[in-house]
Amino acid sequence: MKKINILLSSLLVAGAMLVFSCKSSGGGNATDSTAADTLKVDTIAAPNTLTAAEKAEGWVLLFDGTTSTGWRGYNKTAFPDSGWEIVDGTIHCLNTGTGEAGFGGDIITTEQYKDYEFSLEWKIGKGGNSGIFLFSQEKPKQPIWKSSPEMQILDNVNHIDASLGENGNRKAGSLYDLIPANPQNAKPFGEWNKVRIVVYQGTVVFFQNDAKVLEFHLWTEDWKNMINKSKFAGWNDFLNAGGPEKKGYIGLQDHGSDVWFRNIKIKVLQ
Repeated sequence: MKKINILLSSLLVAGAMLVFSCKSSGGGNATDSTAADTLKVDTIAAPNTLTAAEKAEGWVLLFDGTTSTGWRGYNKTAFPDSGWEIVDGTIHCLNTGTGEAGFGGDIITTEQYKDYEFSLEWKIGKGGNSGIFLFSQEKPKQPIWKSSPEMQILDNVNHIDASLGENGNRKAGSLYDLIPANPQNAKPFGEWNKVRIVVYQGTVVFFQNDAKVLEFHLWTEDWKNMINKSKFAGWNDFLNAGGPEKKGYIGLQDHGSDVWFRNIKIKVLQ
């Protein structure tokens, strides 16, 4: 009987250790899963928000998802009261149905920028056209495109601009009518495209959908030669983008097409 009791006690102890081990293992997995979920939430931000890492790196939102704060009409004191709307967490430029004539006009940041990283996401309507303007010099009676190199936004499949210009330099991601995006990796109308633009001491790099698509260098002889051989020849504010202080506004184009913007953010480079 004594041997049986000892055997039973040993079995009970072993069973208890097995149960404890399973619980510990399960608890560990749950903790790991929670940590992974927390990491995922922190590294992939909801639209129009910043992760903790982005905040630490110096990124600032230029659109809060609900108001037009940080933006105003070009050569205007306020955000346009027509042609643009804030809807569903986006800045939406409305389709006019009248070609290039927009209802609201172009919009610009309320601040000027010199050296920076800028990013956003855009979605274009079918057959749509728009753009992101850099180094805009706001002058009365002068349109924004007279002073601002432009990253093209386009429905490459349905808008005729995609087949105009040279070598695709009017397709999405291109430096409009000057340098084609390579690769041509824009997503179709109705889908979100990611853009990142890096500007530092005259070097400008365009990224589209996580790929570097082009690079150019302002104020250099190559820049001057390229401009003087283009349709922008004679546009001094364009040639000398940024003016004497080499800085300017960032603009979004009203080209009369449906286009939506979100996740607009900037990091100033010191």
